[in-house]
Amino acid sequence: MDTKPTEIGSSKMFDGYNKRYKHFSPTLGCSMTFYIYFPPAPSPSHKFPVLYWLSGLTCTDENFIAKSGAQRVASAEGVALIAPDTSPRGLNVEGEADSWDFGVGAGFYLNATQEKWKNWRMYDYVVKELPKLLSDHFPQLDTSKASIFGHSMGGHGALTIYLKNLDKYKSVSAFSPIVNPINCPWGQKAFINYLGNDKAAWEEYDATYLISKFHDLSASILIDQGMDDKFLHDQLMPHKFEEACRSVDAPLLLRLQPGYDHSYFFIATFIDDHIRHHSQALRL
Repeated sequence: MDTKPTEIGSSKMFDGYNKRYKHFSPTLGCSMTFYIYFPPAPSPSHKFPVLYWLSGLTCTDENFIAKSGAQRVASAEGVALIAPDTSPRGLNVEGEADSWDFGVGAGFYLNATQEKWKNWRMYDYVVKELPKLLSDHFPQLDTSKASIFGHSMGGHGALTIYLKNLDKYKSVSAFSPIVNPINCPWGQKAFINYLGNDKAAWEEYDATYLISKFHDLSASILIDQGMDDKFLHDQLMPHKFEEACRSVDAPLLLRLQPGYDHSYFFIATFIDDHIRHHSQALRL
C-alpha cells in the first residue's frame, strides 16, 4: 500500500498543469485521489502558496478542477490549488451509498466517532495528512502559506476547519456553505450517524457555533450565496451565521447574489473574486 502519491493524470491549462494523484491514506484506510493545479513557475526553485478547495455533496476531486475555471486567476496570481475528494471510497460499509447526502461523497469534513463509520475522518485527512503529504513530496509547494475555501458541504468544511485552526490558514471563503448544520436536515442526518447523540460533538463542526469562540481573524470571511438557490432557506441559512458574526464583531462579507443557484455556473461566475481574496491574504 503506497502512501507516496502517484501521478495518474496531467493536463496543461493557462501555462500551468492540472495533475491528479492517487495514494493510500492511512487516516482513511483506503486509496484516495486528489488534484493539484500548479501555476507556471517563474523559476525552478519557486515555491507556491496553497489554496485548498473542499467540494460539496456527491462531488469527487474532479468537479472543481473541470467546472470552476479557477485556474485562469490561480495561474495569474501564482497560487497552487489543491482539490481532495469528499469521503473515503471503496470500503463497502453497509449503507454507505444508500443516499446521496450521507456516506460516500458526503464525508462532511469531520472525524466520525461511531464505530461503523470509523474510517470517515476527513477532518484529519484535510488538516493533517494531506498537508504533510504535500510538504513531503512536492518541494514546489509552500504549505506553511495556506488558505481554504469550498462549496456547500465543502463550505461548511472550510469554515469549520479555518475557525478551529486559525494558525494554519491565512484566509477562508465559501460558496453557499452549510453554516449551521446542527439546525438543518443535511447536518442533522450526518451528525447523528457520524457523531451519535452527543450534541457537544456536533457543535465542534458547526460554523455558527464556532464563530462565537472567535478571536481576531487575520482576514475577512467571504461568502457568496445565490438568492435562487433551492437549498437556501432549509439547508444553508446564511443569516444564522451572519447574526453570529455580528454578535462577536467577526469580519464577514456576505454577498447575496440575485438569480444565482447552487451550481458550478454560480461558482464559476464569482471564483475570480475568491482566488484574489486568498491571494491577497497569502502574500501578507
